[in-house]
Amino acid sequence: MTTFLRDTTTVFSREIKPSLRNPVGLLFEMGQPLLFLFLFGSLLDGAVGSSWQWFVPGILVMMCLTGPMGAGYTLLVELIGGAMERLMVTPLNRTAMLVGKSVKAMLTLLVQAVLIIALALPLGFELHLAGVLGALAQLVVFSVGLGALSFVLAIKSAPGGTLFYIVSQSIMFPLLLLSGVLLPLETAPTWLRVLGQVNPVTYIVDAQRALFSGDLANPSVLYGTATACAIAAIGLYLGNRALRRGV
Repeated sequence: MTTFLRDTTTVFSREIKPSLRNPVGLLFEMGQPLLFLFLFGSLLDGAVGSSWQWFVPGILVMMCLTGPMGAGYTLLVELIGGAMERLMVTPLNRTAMLVGKSVKAMLTLLVQAVLIIALALPLGFELHLAGVLGALAQLVVFSVGLGALSFVLAIKSAPGGTLFYIVSQSIMFPLLLLSGVLLPLETAPTWLRVLGQVNPVTYIVDAQRALFSGDLANPSVLYGTATACAIAAIGLYLGNRALRRGV
C-alpha cells in the first residue's frame, strides 16, 4: 500500500506541476462554462423557477464531462510524443498511474466548481452547505470514472489519435443535450424524453439539482449516486486493464 501511495503521489505531482506553474490556464478552461452561466442562466430566469439554483448544477456537470475527458487528450499527446512509453518502463504501479492522473483531473474540477459557486452567489444562488458537499462528492466519483474511460479511449486511439476525436465529440454533445443540462426535458417531445431516460448523465443532473437545492432525501440523489459509482467502477476496471496490458 505504501508503494502504491508513493507511486500515486509521484504521478499526481508530475501531472499537477504544469497547472500550478500556469494557474491562468484553469481560468481559461472555465471560459465556456462562465459564458453559459452568465448569458444562458439569465435567459432562464423565471422559466425554471430559480434559474441559478437550476442552472449552476447543470454547468458543473458540463464541466465534469469536458474536464476529465480532456485528461484523456493529455494522455494521448503523451502517447504520441513517447513520454508515456518512457513512463511505462519505470517500476511505477500501473493502477497508481491511473489514480494519480484521475486525482489531478478531480482536483482541477473541484477548484473550478468552487469558483463557479462563488461567482453564482451574488447572482442569487442559495448555498445549502450539506447538499453542496454531497453534490461535489458525487461529481468527484463521476469524474474519476469519466477520466478513466477517457484514458482507455486515448490508449485505444494511439498512435493516430483520430478515433479519440471522433468518439469524444460524437458522444459528448448528445450526452449533454439529452441530459437536460441546458433546457428542461419535461416539455420535450416524448421521443426526446425517452432518450433522456436512457442517458446516464440525466440521473447525475437530476441528483445534482436536488442536492444543490438542499433536498437530500429526494430519490434522484440515490439514482444519481448509483449511476456515478457504476461509471467509476466500470472506468477504473477498464482503465486499469488497459494500462496493465501495456501501451
